[in-house]
Amino acid sequence: MSIDTPSKPQRGPSILVQSVEGVGQGLIGFVSNIGGVMSLLVDVVRWSLRRPLRLQNLFAQLDFVGVGSIFIVALTGLFTGMVFAFQSSTAFELFDAESLVGPTVALTLTRELAPVFSALMITMRAGSAMCTELGTMRVTEQVDALETMAVNPVQYLLVPRIQAGLFMTPALTMLFNTAGMGGAYVVSVVVKGISAGTFISRTRQWMDPMDVWEGIIKGAIFGLSVALICCYKGYNASGGAKGVGQATTEAMVSSALSIFILDFIVGVLMH
Repeated sequence: MSIDTPSKPQRGPSILVQSVEGVGQGLIGFVSNIGGVMSLLVDVVRWSLRRPLRLQNLFAQLDFVGVGSIFIVALTGLFTGMVFAFQSSTAFELFDAESLVGPTVALTLTRELAPVFSALMITMRAGSAMCTELGTMRVTEQVDALETMAVNPVQYLLVPRIQAGLFMTPALTMLFNTAGMGGAYVVSVVVKGISAGTFISRTRQWMDPMDVWEGIIKGAIFGLSVALICCYKGYNASGGAKGVGQATTEAMVSSALSIFILDFIVGVLMH
């Protein structure tokens, strides 16, 4: 009579193996997303040059991305300029250099803060809406319906949104500059008592047109990046309502990271 011996429990993968697999999967996903975004960019450029141009869709997205974001961008720029001028004037008072408040605020806004903050505002307001709308259309098979009707989804849905991000972010960057300098002027001249002539003359002395162009170029690059990422995540969403929410979260995080990474790269290349 044989006695059955209990079998040994099988061991799962070790913590080290799981960690290595997690890092590998994350790296593969990162490279796959970059490749997908670049492939989408090629498709968008290709379909942008084909007829019909669908100008009605483009103007609708220009209105949504640009006109709809005027208030939040202007308000953000106003208070950014005000707080930066207040803090700068407090610091410069220690060295009797209050005349440098104007150019300091102007250079910081035009080169860095205006394009970055404008792109972030567009990401939170318009980018999230793009991703959610496209994701909902994908999971409810509306995108498949367009293909059934011989309408290319990239040309009909993605091209107007990406073009709107590319065109309107530089315009909103200039609005941010205007509102920010207005707020800085009020704080410097009215609150801190700096001479208005000194504020304006010093700003004109230190500002260069290339500083403004740097912000405009950055705004265009950031707007293109945000629109591409949000459209890519929404267009490829899956898994129902949960998948749409996850895609939107990933789009917001990826867009914000791309703004800061591209800000460094473009800043280094332009200087």
